[in-house]
Formats: sequence, C-alpha cells, structure tokens
Amino acid sequence: MNRKREVSMSVESWELESPFKITGHVFTKVEILHVRISENGVTGSGEASGVYYLDETGSSILAQAESVRDALVNGADREALYGLLPAGGARNAIDCALWDLEAKLAKKEIWELTGIDPAETHSFFTVGLDSPEGMAEKARQIDSKKIKVKLDGEMPLERMTAIRTARPDAEIIVDVNQGWTFEQLQDLAPRFKELGVSMIEQPLPRGGDQALENYHSPVPLCADESCLDTGEFEQAARRYQVINIKLDKTGGLTEALALAKKARERGLDVMVGNMVGTSLAMAPGYVVAQLCRFVDLDGAFYLTKDREPAIACEQGKLSQPSAELWG
Repeated sequence: MNRKREVSMSVESWELESPFKITGHVFTKVEILHVRISENGVTGSGEASGVYYLDETGSSILAQAESVRDALVNGADREALYGLLPAGGARNAIDCALWDLEAKLAKKEIWELTGIDPAETHSFFTVGLDSPEGMAEKARQIDSKKIKVKLDGEMPLERMTAIRTARPDAEIIVDVNQGWTFEQLQDLAPRFKELGVSMIEQPLPRGGDQALENYHSPVPLCADESCLDTGEFEQAARRYQVINIKLDKTGGLTEALALAKKARERGLDVMVGNMVGTSLAMAPGYVVAQLCRFVDLDGAFYLTKDREPAIACEQGKLSQPSAELWG
C-alpha cells in the first residue's frame, strides 16, 4: 500500500417529498455520508445513510469513516477495510467508493469486476403507513405492478384488504418492521395468503423471533432487521425463507455479495432493499438485484431531488446505472 490518495467525506441532508411512516418512525429527510476517494486523477464515490434502528446517524458514521482516513489515504483496499471498520453505514460508503474507484482505474464496468451480468430489473414501490383508504389511494397511484406495503400492528388486515381491492393486478409484499406478535403472525399469515401476498418481511422483533424456527408459514417470511450480514445468516436461515440484503447493514457491496451467495447456496430467496438515499446508493444495490427474487430500490424516488445522472424508472423498470454515476 504505497500509493497516496485524496479522501473527501461529508454529511449531506436530502429532503423527502413527503413524510414517510413505518412502524415506530416517521422520516422527513435522510442524512447521507458521501465519500469520495481519488487516485491518479480518478475519483470513486459511495454513500450511506446508516442503520437507524442501530442508532446510526449521519454524524456517527462520519466519525467512524474519519477514523480510517489515514489508512485510505495510504491505499487501504476493500479487504483491509474489513479489519478497520465493522459492518454499517461508514464501511458501506467507503466500500462502494473503493469499488467505483477500482472500476474507473481499471477502465472496466462493475459487471466485469463482479462477473455478474445485468438484466432487466423491476423494483417494488412502497406504500407507507396511513389509513386503509389513504394507502389504497397511494397504491392506485403507483405506476408499477410490484407494490411493497408497510404495516404495523394496527388494522393490518383492513389495510391489506383495501390495497388488494385497489390493486388486484399487482404483486404485493408486506413489511412489518418488527411490528407484530407471533400470535398476530399466526392469525394473519393464512389471510394474507388468501389475498395473494407473496412475502411477509420482518414480522417479529429482532432478537424476538425464536418461535419462527418451529413455524411453517403459509406465506414466505423475510429477514431484514434479523439478518444484518453473513455473521447472522445461520440463525436467520433457520427462521426465514428470504434474506433482505441492504448495503448499509452489510457494510458494503463486498459483504452483500457474500451474503447473497450464502443464501442462494442454501436455497433461500434473496431480496435487495435500501435505507433511502440517492441513485448513488441504489447503483451498487442494482448489482445485488441481479441475484434477487425481490428488488426494492425505490429510495431515490422519494427525495425532492437526486444526483445526476440519476437512475430512471418507467412502469417499475429501473434503468441501468451509468458508469458515470457509479461503477
């Protein structure tokens, strides 16, 4: 590691078009760590918003990232990064910047570096918590046949029924964000199967889902908060049929690809999600999306503005990120 680099790190505030409500939280903006690493006149970029339920904030992940600045300046690569930072938003932003830098220095696209072939990619679009009528109206307005529904413990069946009535044409998945009890899951899963729900994401609290090891759900269950990275995979694989990979959780694309490989080898389905961010955050997620049954990369479309060149979407189909944006 004898090369010198320039490293820039900052926290940016990006506003949401409207408040976004999930179990226990309402989001109006996202604080993003933006990392740029330059070498030989070439700059690689990455961003992260962190893991809110692990109390990560823009300032906390910036402090983490700053703690490894000297190592990055002196040429630390993605492998070295594993020993420098734990999984989380700081490592994610840096790991993705290093991938981008590597691609640009080699004058190759990310597809050549990863050996993954890009294909047509459709994303789910999310309906946040509201009244059943309000959620049904939001579902009607979504220009996609893939819809993700945020639910909590209040009126889940009423909300889901209203949305299915409004959108009989859509594939629907639901995300409970740890908001149910095991008894609620047992009661609701058969009813959601009747409503044609394809998957239920994180119904029970992280650390409180042991009962799932002996439960055979009529609707596939997905681990989000219950599987952060490969270190938590074995337990999650005993309880869930789908693993939701988010780069902020795994600490970057490197670990995300390793987790996807583990899940696929075990016969589990894979999902890629996001913590909300600009197209710069969605671009490495698009790489993971090629390995996934479920794709949830709609985060940039809820912001009042985006980075350029942005990822576009038409009827749920995402445009392939340009190498100018990332990778």
